[in-house]
Amino acid sequence: MDDLHKIKNLLIFISIILGFAALYVARDLFLPIMIGLIFALTFSPVVRSFARFGIPNLVSAVAIILGAGLTLGGASYLLSGPVSEIIADAPAMGVELRHKLQDVIASIEEVKDASEQVEEFANGGDSSNVVAVKQPSLLAFAAGSIANFTALMILGLIFALFILASGDMFYDKLVEAFPNSSDKRRAKNTARDIERQISHYFLTITLINAGLGICVGLAMLAVGLPNPVLWGVLAFALNFLPFVGGMFGTLLCAAFGILNFDTLALGLLPAALYAFCTTFEAQFITPAILGKRLNMNTVSVFLTVIVWSWLWSVPGALMAVPFLVLLKVICDNVPSLSILGNFLGAKSLAENNA
Repeated sequence: MDDLHKIKNLLIFISIILGFAALYVARDLFLPIMIGLIFALTFSPVVRSFARFGIPNLVSAVAIILGAGLTLGGASYLLSGPVSEIIADAPAMGVELRHKLQDVIASIEEVKDASEQVEEFANGGDSSNVVAVKQPSLLAFAAGSIANFTALMILGLIFALFILASGDMFYDKLVEAFPNSSDKRRAKNTARDIERQISHYFLTITLINAGLGICVGLAMLAVGLPNPVLWGVLAFALNFLPFVGGMFGTLLCAAFGILNFDTLALGLLPAALYAFCTTFEAQFITPAILGKRLNMNTVSVFLTVIVWSWLWSVPGALMAVPFLVLLKVICDNVPSLSILGNFLGAKSLAENNA
């Protein structure tokens, strides 16, 4: 029995490793599927609500997908000009930023020079064997990445359209796959719970991020940083990335603030305001609204973000929390996975029983 148990655990471990490998290698296949599935779970309650008023599922699904597509396309078009200018001017801005911070980074340059000397010494003093690989320009790289993500997003929205238009067909097929009535009832309750949790999370976090974007835009307007609307939209989008979004936005604000203001203190003021807004939102607003519904500990969220960021880069980080919500709901409804569900939750079993 012990040998069988060890073999079973080994097979489970191998299956998990192979699953991660498949997700990493075939990201262009699985990413639109995940986008479509999460989008469909988010808006399924909306389609069902429209159906109660006699609106066919196909009509409401097409309206939702078209609305989402037009919103994303319109926002991308309006922001394409400023973003393209920033990307095109990035090399010159980097030189200017380096000039303004030359006193601050002097020590870093000394460390870098020492490191290069050590590397040259390790290579026997011959640096002629170093081959310089010409990298593509930042603008070309960004354009290629955006085009690839846009194509995957379109495929995901089309997949979501088919799911939303089918109504409860997939729920019925899921229930029919289980043999007895108790399993059928549990599967149906689990599916509905997943739908409610993900829909509540995405719709609520979207409203919270919209409020954050307005606050950040007004703050940048107050301090005189150019393109306050762009900064508001950026704050809205980056806040969907747990942990890293706020830090990345703060660093960007610091860089552009230093470039646009004469003194270092004034240059860091936009970054300080951005950090204050995101910190206040993360510590008070979101926990107050989502705390009871999103019952997950910070460690599990952080680890999930790291894993999915490694697998699928920025799109993976965006879907990390929804995936964790899905996994947590499944664990809460399947007794054999209760240990994993307890680890993902913010409370221990003793606290839950109390």
